[in-house]
Amino acid sequence: MRYIADFHLHSKYSRATSKDMDLAHIAQATKLKGIDLVGTGDFTHPLWLGEIKKELVEDGSGLLSKEDKTGPKFILSGEVSSIYTQGGKVRKIHTIIFVPDIKTAQKINERLTGIGNLYSDGRPIIGLSAKDLAKLILDIDENSLIIPAHAWTPWFSIFGSNSGFNSIEECYEDLTPYINSIETGLSSDPEMNWRLSALDKITLISNSDAHSPANLGREANVFEIEPQKLSYKEIAEILKTKDSKRFPYTIEFFPEEGKYHYDGHRNCEIVANPFEKKYPENLCPKCNKKLTIGVMNRVEELADRPAGHRNNQFPASKHLVPLREIIASSLSLGVNSRQVETEYLTLVSQYGSELAILLDMSEEEMIKKINPKITQGIMNVRRGSVKIDPGFDGVYGKVKIFDEAKIAAAQTSLF
Repeated sequence: MRYIADFHLHSKYSRATSKDMDLAHIAQATKLKGIDLVGTGDFTHPLWLGEIKKELVEDGSGLLSKEDKTGPKFILSGEVSSIYTQGGKVRKIHTIIFVPDIKTAQKINERLTGIGNLYSDGRPIIGLSAKDLAKLILDIDENSLIIPAHAWTPWFSIFGSNSGFNSIEECYEDLTPYINSIETGLSSDPEMNWRLSALDKITLISNSDAHSPANLGREANVFEIEPQKLSYKEIAEILKTKDSKRFPYTIEFFPEEGKYHYDGHRNCEIVANPFEKKYPENLCPKCNKKLTIGVMNRVEELADRPAGHRNNQFPASKHLVPLREIIASSLSLGVNSRQVETEYLTLVSQYGSELAILLDMSEEEMIKKINPKITQGIMNVRRGSVKIDPGFDGVYGKVKIFDEAKIAAAQTSLF
């Protein structure tokens, strides 16, 4: 049976996060999106863990659910920010943590209290190294999972151009065998990561890192698991063994849409494709300050394989654009407009969920049932027939789903 999982998100207790990121709104959004398994996020925040304990129940599988068993399954997850010095350089590494039960989450929180202020942010900042954080957690429960978050982001990631490392081994040293998975992040996709032979034994996961309910599922993981086997242990085993039969593909942004794909300097509106344009000493040509080196450039720096390398051992990937964005583009409206929201809710209520429409609904069925321009938009995305102005230095890329000059011809062909 197919299960769609989004493990990495943030609660209302994290900075710059919607007040609607509570358990009720998260559960409601997973139904609209078609997500079956979702991370709790932020279990290190004492108040959020209190809400988890009050509103969810453990079912013996290592997962949690609402008491009435409706809605998604939850997995206890959180993200911690480590800021420290190693090798004469300031390191800023974000780590996703999965734990199998509330007891383990509480023990971790007790150990981290005093190292960092857990009440200050749902993603607390601590002075432990990524390795020492991993050791602390694994000493409490060896069944916990340690996953480097958004691994290529220039700031706050294991391979980041500004504060990261050149390898997993450099970061985690003797604990490297416990790092079985990394999160690729919005600005990279599995295909980019396949270029590093050092990651051949690593499972690549993708998550939304959502700060609002609407962004849940923008990236996700698709599993094939027998219903009676769905458990924390099963998920952990799949991630540790990189089982492509039980983990056939991830759902991805087009990586160009991520906000750190290209090099650039936001303040001066300088954007640079590293394959086409490099500036001396990576300095901005307008203000002479350092450019933010993007994910594409950083992957190229560490890669030992050419672009386009295919590794059949990895799960596949499917690149999508959120349905609200497709509707907005189709109707030439803002993504937050009332008409777009009304159309979105109508479609997902009629056809199951957002991801059921984007992944499963046939072109023939959409032609019969859905606005023709929305249908064309969905098919353009499925075929990769989109144009993207890539993101850079914290600015999201802009996806253009329609080439206006071709719309008439395309719709004539469609019908």
